[in-house]
Amino acid sequence: MRMTGLEHAIQSLRLAVERPIRGQTWRALVRRRLDAVGEALHRESERRGGDAWLAAREHHLILERDRLLVRIAALGRTVLEATDLAGLRSDLDRLITDVEHHQQRLNDLVYDSVSLELGGSE
Repeated sequence: MRMTGLEHAIQSLRLAVERPIRGQTWRALVRRRLDAVGEALHRESERRGGDAWLAAREHHLILERDRLLVRIAALGRTVLEATDLAGLRSDLDRLITDVEHHQQRLNDLVYDSVSLELGGSE
């Protein structure tokens, strides 16, 4: 099964966070991967645009995406300066989980949109 850009970015970030911490190298890698997740979130949201009955869910996803982007930006700065690396890793893990949930909601929206076009299961 082919991964989307967002799925790939999430997986790459997860692998970076799980690597052994070796000073600035780890920090720089995680920062780059955070940026990639942010860019992928932007691209995923550009693909949407659909039916009126999905508009409220779509709007909710846009707001959720914007909150995730704010967190990504804040963590991007924190990655470079944090002294509590265990706490930072915990924050990064939580972000990854939240982005994965967001991606699932995006997939659900696409599925529902296609179901509507095909007439659903009824």
